[in-house]
Amino acid sequence: MKWKVSCIQMDVAFGELEPNYVKAEALLRASGSVPSGKPSSPHGKAEEDLPSVLVLPELWTTGYALSALPALADAEGKRTLLFLSSLAESLGTGIVGGSYARRTKEGIRNTMPFLDEEGRLLGEYDKLHLFGPMQEPLHLRAGDQLGVVRLHDVLVAGVICYDIRFPEWIRMQALAHARVVFVAAEWPESRLSHWRTLLMARAIENQVFVVACNRVGSDPNHRFAGHSMIIDPWGQVLAEGGEDEEIVSAVLDFDEIDAARARIPSLQDRRPQLYRL
Repeated sequence: MKWKVSCIQMDVAFGELEPNYVKAEALLRASGSVPSGKPSSPHGKAEEDLPSVLVLPELWTTGYALSALPALADAEGKRTLLFLSSLAESLGTGIVGGSYARRTKEGIRNTMPFLDEEGRLLGEYDKLHLFGPMQEPLHLRAGDQLGVVRLHDVLVAGVICYDIRFPEWIRMQALAHARVVFVAAEWPESRLSHWRTLLMARAIENQVFVVACNRVGSDPNHRFAGHSMIIDPWGQVLAEGGEDEEIVSAVLDFDEIDAARARIPSLQDRRPQLYRL
């Protein structure tokens, strides 16, 4: 089985909803014409016939305008989910909706939605690890669910930005048989080397594909790194963005997961009975 995946590496207007919805729609609609970084086999399906998934960055509706989220957050995600559902159905593609600020009865959550090609909501993931240095715990409520769903008949998982610094969490997703880990981020330019190293490590140690969509541009406090990455189970970078808005695409060949695990059976050789403090 193969998929085409595309990361929508976009700038985000700080605290302004309307420009972000307009830009996201334009980039999502444009993504279908972008060739991947890795061609499909000449003996397999044409690239345009492969199941496809489009991925947005973290907090693409608002940016990191955390203090303004009480006014900006989407009540139970009604607007954002309708927007993404309509686009998924129109484009005939799965969408991993990056993340957006979702107002719930318990508080505001940083939420990643998963939608199939018919626009159906498959599940959601709320950011588990909140980043203290950016005051996320003051404004957001942390999630507590694993974030594994079935998309295009494949189990996949999602994490958001700071979550990639917690290998034990992504290992849990891999042990739940996720074969792709989607990452949505607003990762700063100052820690670009960490971004690249952590993403490649998460792919190698779990022998999964990592599809990581980061934003570009800046807000009043930060400049963001871009460099969205699509990484195979060997840690090889199939496609990587630069520092400007662009669509970063590649083809995932799921046979590569089985090949990597057959050659180096590290998941099989785990000794969890000893992994206790």
